[in-house]
Amino acid sequence: MSFKIGDKVAVIDDAISGKVIAVHPTKIVIETTDGFPFEFMPKELVVIKQSQSELSKYSDISNESLLLQKEDFTSKKKKTTKFKTDLKPEKQPPMEVDLHIHNLTASVKGLDNYDMLTIQMEHAKHKLEFAIRNRIPRVVFIHGVGAGVLKSELQFLFKNYHVEYYEASYKKYGLGATEVYVFQNPKN
Repeated sequence: MSFKIGDKVAVIDDAISGKVIAVHPTKIVIETTDGFPFEFMPKELVVIKQSQSELSKYSDISNESLLLQKEDFTSKKKKTTKFKTDLKPEKQPPMEVDLHIHNLTASVKGLDNYDMLTIQMEHAKHKLEFAIRNRIPRVVFIHGVGAGVLKSELQFLFKNYHVEYYEASYKKYGLGATEVYVFQNPKN
């Protein structure tokens, strides 16, 4: 596959994407949306076309066919009954978010501690905001014991939201987990 300067590309085995800024015979230099340059071999990259919203190395389905299926599904959509649970928030099982870096990225190759912490914190922030949007009352963030840096960063993050946090069940998670209770405003 040939690459041109200005092509939007994604790394096949990593969560990195960007724009091609230099093309060499054995390497392609890309600049991420954060402005950082990275070098990759051409076989490690794939060009992102305008109609693609997400890439997967396991997918051979085009976005066009997915959009057609979605249109068919929405046109045939039946009226469904929604069930409301009678369980109180403290009785519902919590959403669990594992922040161990090996679960968040395919490889830690080339990542320093700051990069790993940034990935973990972005994932935690997205999951917390997902829980708030979807009215999920309890979330357990599994961060591990370590030196406590991730735990203290999580606590700093939680202070920016309308939540209460405390140590998660020692019996179930050990010492390396924090449970967050999301305060819900009643729907109007």
